[in-house]
Amino acid sequence: MNYTQTLEFLYSSLPAYERTGATGYKPGLERIVSFCRHLGNPQRNFFTVHVAGTNGKGSVSHMIAAVLQQAGYRTGLFTSPHLKDFRERIRIDGEMISKQKVVNFVDKHHDKMVELDLSFFEMTAALAFDYFAQSDVEVAVIETGLGGRLDATNLIVPIVSVITNIGLEHTALLGDTLPKIAREKAGIIKKSIPVVIGESNPACDPVFEAVAAENRSKLVYAERVFSCETQGCEGDRQLFRLVRGRDGHVYDVALDMAGSYQRHNILTATAALDFMHEETPLSISRRAYVEGLRNAAANTALLGRWQRLGEAPLTLCDTGHNPHGIACVAEQLRRTPHEKLYCVVGFMKDKDLAHILPLLPQEACYLFTQAQSERAVPAAELAAKAAIYGLRGEAVEGVRKALDRARELATPADVIFVGGSTYVVGEAL
Repeated sequence: MNYTQTLEFLYSSLPAYERTGATGYKPGLERIVSFCRHLGNPQRNFFTVHVAGTNGKGSVSHMIAAVLQQAGYRTGLFTSPHLKDFRERIRIDGEMISKQKVVNFVDKHHDKMVELDLSFFEMTAALAFDYFAQSDVEVAVIETGLGGRLDATNLIVPIVSVITNIGLEHTALLGDTLPKIAREKAGIIKKSIPVVIGESNPACDPVFEAVAAENRSKLVYAERVFSCETQGCEGDRQLFRLVRGRDGHVYDVALDMAGSYQRHNILTATAALDFMHEETPLSISRRAYVEGLRNAAANTALLGRWQRLGEAPLTLCDTGHNPHGIACVAEQLRRTPHEKLYCVVGFMKDKDLAHILPLLPQEACYLFTQAQSERAVPAAELAAKAAIYGLRGEAVEGVRKALDRARELATPADVIFVGGSTYVVGEAL
């Protein structure tokens, strides 16, 4: 098979949650454990950092990977979903896996993958583990796909686990309350393996504390270890002054990631990195920390987090797609100076629109659209549902057409926002 045929096999022959929704979600570790055993358990050949959470896990994973890379470690990064290219999911020191490596892996293990009836995500995770092991990666940052306890990545034994925050998402699969979702995310906590909690929450903290106690795992709340005293901007970078609570050390940091919500993510990443330096075999200098964050997005090729797509009108995109993430996006939009706001938005059918749509700015003009996915809410249906919550605009089928229409309507002093789904953002990019 060539690369195109390989991708067609992955997307068509194996059930993908991204394509089909809940029917493509196969919880449990039996298949991935069997397949990794077949591969020789490559995930045991390097240190790992395991990152879960409702929002921010992508940004936190990229921050941690960038600093580890700057510290001189050959660093793997496994994230999902991709926005433009499948290979974005698997990187070493910021470089995507080659097309030939993907083809070779599928050719070699095709029959076993079919025999085990692997999900798309299980196959992709195993590909990452195998590639990292063959490439002499020293440490890999591994982001969960969905949940934690039954996620395919949960066969790793990390040096530290990270849970960024908890919000309502995938309630049909993970539970319909914050404590239930927290229990699923807490499933990444392993015996005697420390866990860093990014954002404290009264509804979730007791769950984390109970699971950590059961496993005799040290629990670290990022917000109790570090505080963010100031946050500003200088050019394309955000400036943060972070203070370490135990000794008062001050860290002045520039971050090349936009979005005010990065205030939470940088605290989470910093607490995890601080713990790694203090209590694991990894050594991370202050210079590596500062320089790594300064070029975190550039050196790891992070896309879709409050990313600028154009100027005059300022055009922004963000992958926030659940109530927690949309609330952060809406707040950021309110803070962004503009005369008129145009929002190009589309959502997947499994999203809780009754909790998402009321969070969006009512004064904006909307271009309701749909991504090229079986799971996308049709543009006209989305427009009708949005009207119930006072959101007005027009339905435009196709993300590119919707973005073009927004640019027709907007003046240079206006702002265009693209989001609601990673698929919408991916097509806009």
